[in-house]
Amino acid sequence: MSEHAELLERHRKVLPSWMVLYYDEPISLVDGEGRHVVDAEGNRYLDFFGGILTTMSGYKVPEVVEAIKRQADRMLHTSTLYLIESQIALAERISEVSGIPDAKVFFTNSGTEANDAALMLATQKRKSNQVLALRGSYHGKSHSAVAITGQRSWSSTGYSPFNVTYIHGGYRYRSPFGHLPDDEYIAACVADLENMLEVATSGDVAAMIVEPIQGVGGFITPPDGLFTAMKEVLDRNGILFISDEVQTGWGRTGEHFWGYQSHGITPDIMTFAKGLGNGLAMAGVIASAELMDSLPANSISTFGGNPLSTAGALANLEYVLEHDLQTNAYKVGNHLRNRIDGLAERVDSIGEVRGKGLMIGIEMVEPGSRRADKHGAAEVMEQAKRRGLLVGKGGMYGNVLRIAPPLSLTEAEADEGYRILEAAIEAATQI
Repeated sequence: MSEHAELLERHRKVLPSWMVLYYDEPISLVDGEGRHVVDAEGNRYLDFFGGILTTMSGYKVPEVVEAIKRQADRMLHTSTLYLIESQIALAERISEVSGIPDAKVFFTNSGTEANDAALMLATQKRKSNQVLALRGSYHGKSHSAVAITGQRSWSSTGYSPFNVTYIHGGYRYRSPFGHLPDDEYIAACVADLENMLEVATSGDVAAMIVEPIQGVGGFITPPDGLFTAMKEVLDRNGILFISDEVQTGWGRTGEHFWGYQSHGITPDIMTFAKGLGNGLAMAGVIASAELMDSLPANSISTFGGNPLSTAGALANLEYVLEHDLQTNAYKVGNHLRNRIDGLAERVDSIGEVRGKGLMIGIEMVEPGSRRADKHGAAEVMEQAKRRGLLVGKGGMYGNVLRIAPPLSLTEAEADEGYRILEAAIEAATQI
């Protein structure tokens, strides 16, 4: 029995069946450097998914590794009942780059926890349990995060602490408004928002939560200005705007440091996770001091903002800024996107290519139609793995390839990954 097969057998005996594993023959990743990883059987891969957009700067970044080692030699944990210098320093830095005036930060361990905290802030502030979310959204796996997730395949329960109303968002490829030009598409979505406020809510809504680009939904990318127009409606009704930047933050989209900035607005609350820790459990909520301090009860975070995670995340954030990985995401991402766009023009099993920067979605369809091809997407992943490339998958129907490598990806590595992807798609469509 191979090492991976033995691990899979052990995994199935003690871990839940609903924990998703990639590939017909799942692999264990045990080492990595730069943008490459190695599995337990010694196979090397170019990583175009980075632990679900988490390994943002790359593997074994010396500055980050050394910061973690230094802190590990001193202390791993104290809890937020004590002052933590690295937590304070990281919050100061995040406050500076957030774009939210007079910002305060609360640290958690995951994007799910961050969104929980953001919803608690908003519903408490507005004294309402009514929440707006977008169709196709994904915000985590807790009870409250599932309640605002607009995807059936990730909604494990129908019970909800909120009264949720779903609004049309950026998924133009399958939208009844998709044929419209940008301005008319935005107007149609805003009209839907206004109508749903009138007919599906009591009018006293706490907040609207959005992903600037929907991640698990398949890198669904709305036209710039959609949330500008939507926020005008929200502001007129006193509804708070929450930007879930778990996947779009820290420069991944290339054009901006945060996804919300493509729409020329400032959110009332923002959540982050994944990439900041570069593999460490690190997430949080950002809001103005007035809003953040509005909770009437005491709270702590046992593990959120611990010394080890904040020391590593601070080093990673400084690395991202000093090496201008946002600009690299823009340049290398556009280079890669141009090549994939060219591939889509000659491969009729690619329905749409979308995204920004190093956040690219490829929607696989049955040739000559718009019918989602879930099995085709899975086969492309298998073919890519055999050739040494790891990519992700998502979408409302499980048919979208997700390309999201570390932001330090080089142009040569982008070309290497493209060549493998091209071969994988060609092989998958011939089977």
